[in-house]
Amino acid sequence: MLLYTQHITPRLSYIVQELLGKTVVITINKEEFVVYAGTKFNYSNELIDGVDFWLKPNDLLFQQDILEQNINVFEWNGLKTFYATEGFIPFDFLAASFYLISRYEEYLPHQKDMYGRYAHTNSLAFKHSFLHLPLVNLWLKAIKNQFPKFPIPSLPFTFVPTYDIDIAFAYKHHSPIKNAFGFLKDIVQLNSDKALERLMVYANKSKDPFDTFDWLHHFHQQYQLKPLYFFLLAAKRKGYDKNLSPTTKAMKLLIQQHAQLYKVGIHPSWQSGDDESLVKQEINILQQAINQKINISRQHYIRISLPKTYELLIANGIEEEYSMGYGSINGFRASYCKPFKWYNLAKEEATTLNTHSFCFMEANSFFEQQYSANDAALEFQEYFDLVKKVEGELISIFHNHFITEQPEWIAWRSMYKNFLEENFTSK
Repeated sequence: MLLYTQHITPRLSYIVQELLGKTVVITINKEEFVVYAGTKFNYSNELIDGVDFWLKPNDLLFQQDILEQNINVFEWNGLKTFYATEGFIPFDFLAASFYLISRYEEYLPHQKDMYGRYAHTNSLAFKHSFLHLPLVNLWLKAIKNQFPKFPIPSLPFTFVPTYDIDIAFAYKHHSPIKNAFGFLKDIVQLNSDKALERLMVYANKSKDPFDTFDWLHHFHQQYQLKPLYFFLLAAKRKGYDKNLSPTTKAMKLLIQQHAQLYKVGIHPSWQSGDDESLVKQEINILQQAINQKINISRQHYIRISLPKTYELLIANGIEEEYSMGYGSINGFRASYCKPFKWYNLAKEEATTLNTHSFCFMEANSFFEQQYSANDAALEFQEYFDLVKKVEGELISIFHNHFITEQPEWIAWRSMYKNFLEENFTSK
């Protein structure tokens, strides 16, 4: 397809390639465009006869500054849209998609949540009730249905189960002093079940409750899944960083066992958000443990600040980033469910960082949305069906300590087991 425009900008080149693929060529040569024999997309203010698609552009892709946007949301084909314009459809889907995928709104002044992150309540998607939808994918699907010549790339649906290993073991491999204080705390709080559980593990008569790794491995093998594991490796236990020390033999062995079977990545600590040098340190710890280069990452507590966080990760060799979602609610932070290159608005350039969006995290369902395991199961299945419908990439997040056989978590363990069985058992 040949796309004609009156100006070629980095923003336009980026979003055209991300959404429509490399087979689309952009030109500012009107004469070349008019005589072109293939599919023609007129993205200009001029009316040109004989085109397959015309859209009068919004100014966003031709601006060079980060400015407050005047956005009025309306409906088209049952979907929320914005940046109304003239053309074969009533909105500029390229500009609207760029606004959402680039996370433009996160560069504007905004409120922080209780963890100092961009609050999801600021987002256009939350305010206009489409956070639960991969809206950009749905726009593209609707356009393709209406204009079959449109060259929207088709990729097979993929499901990527991912796991954040924030606390590898509840009791085992922790110091005797820590376990002793924990035992006394359980007794003081009259938590006899926990006290007994701790004693049984420490006496090697029961398996550590957080050790759900073999259980997960069984399902990955059975259903031929390719999971990703992100390890929190803070050198200092502090605040939200509560994992075992990365120097312990148990932690190194756990990482090595998983690296032999699956891809593993770094889970940059909360502390690394305040001390940038820790990102490199933690990546090096992981690399040394498995003697492999580490190029995948997800932020602990989804602590992202754009563009700072992603610039830091790129500087430290990260190529695949899995934090594009909220740590406060489930849904599609970028309104998109396919991998995309991150666009650095501060520098007005596309980067090499592949960004992957997750839409479901069990901790969001439980802590933030206050769902039961049954409610979460319905939510998870809805996301699965929706992403499959648009041929996207569905990424889920679970934690090993959330799917234990402990009474408070057994329903969540069953929920995940049932989800995998229902969606991946051959019928």
